[in-house]
Amino acid sequence: MKKKTNSSRVLTCLIAGIALFSSCTTVNTVERATPVGTRHIIADKRIITDSGLHRKVSIVGLNEGTTHGGFLQIQVEVLNQKNSMQAFSYSIEWFDLNGMLIHTPTSVWIPRQIEGGETLAITAVAPTTTAKDFRVKFIEDVRK
Repeated sequence: MKKKTNSSRVLTCLIAGIALFSSCTTVNTVERATPVGTRHIIADKRIITDSGLHRKVSIVGLNEGTTHGGFLQIQVEVLNQKNSMQAFSYSIEWFDLNGMLIHTPTSVWIPRQIEGGETLAITAVAPTTTAKDFRVKFIEDVRK
């Protein structure tokens, strides 16, 4: 009888362990009902997303501000509309007051991942105070 009881305990622990480690990955988020900080959300067309990624990861907000040093700062909030992790890359182009592209070493594609159903904030600060505008590009990660 004792051997059967130990086997039952081992089996129960094994099932609990499997359930714990094989459960879906979710993110629980807690935030204030009334935020203290006010975001400067802007309606924008400066975000370009490829058609494949657009059905999976969408842009839900764009916040723009200025740092204490006078640098343009942006924050793009993206939402994974799928239940599985999605990989993508993004690039930010900065423009001066005349609309001319500012070439910088940071003008590269940056890979990111986002869990299913998760929102993610991508924050960037302009490389120079002469940057007055921007464009953000998103592409689906083709590395699989």
